[in-house]
Order: sequence, then C-alpha cells, then structure tokens
Amino acid sequence: MNSDFLFVENIIRAGLPDAQITVQDMTGTRDHLDITVVSDAFKGKLLIEQHQILMNLLKEELKQRIHAVKLTTLTWEKFEKAKQG
Repeated sequence: MNSDFLFVENIIRAGLPDAQITVQDMTGTRDHLDITVVSDAFKGKLLIEQHQILMNLLKEELKQRIHAVKLTTLTWEKFEKAKQG
C-alpha cells in the first residue's frame, strides 16, 4: 500500500467496504492514478456503471487533487479467475 494514496483508498473503502484497492502513480506527479478495485458491489453491473460508482466516490478529489484516473474494476469472482489464468 502506498501511503501517498491512502486518502484514495479510504474514500473507496468507505463506499465499498469489501474492496481490495490498488493505487499506482502513472506519471510521477501523484495526480494521474491507476486504480484497481475488486468488489462484489460490481456484480451484475455494466462496466460504465462500475466506473460511475468509483467516479462518484472520488468526485471531490477529482476536482481538487486528482487530474486523471485509469480504472480497472473486477468482482471477486473475476479477480480469482484472473489469478488462476
């Protein structure tokens, strides 16, 4: 866990308590983030709906501290399949 991005993890975890969250800096500027979230809150939702959940959670940070995000969202089932494959 990168403590620089603990604020992002805390915001997401508050909205998605079962989430496994990985945040990486894409450019070295600490405002372009690659965020991967695994949560069963994404079950049965289209990809755009999954991303909207995260964008809604992060909307204030996107106005102030985060310039760009790359989102990857997975359910726990898809995450386990990806680990095995």
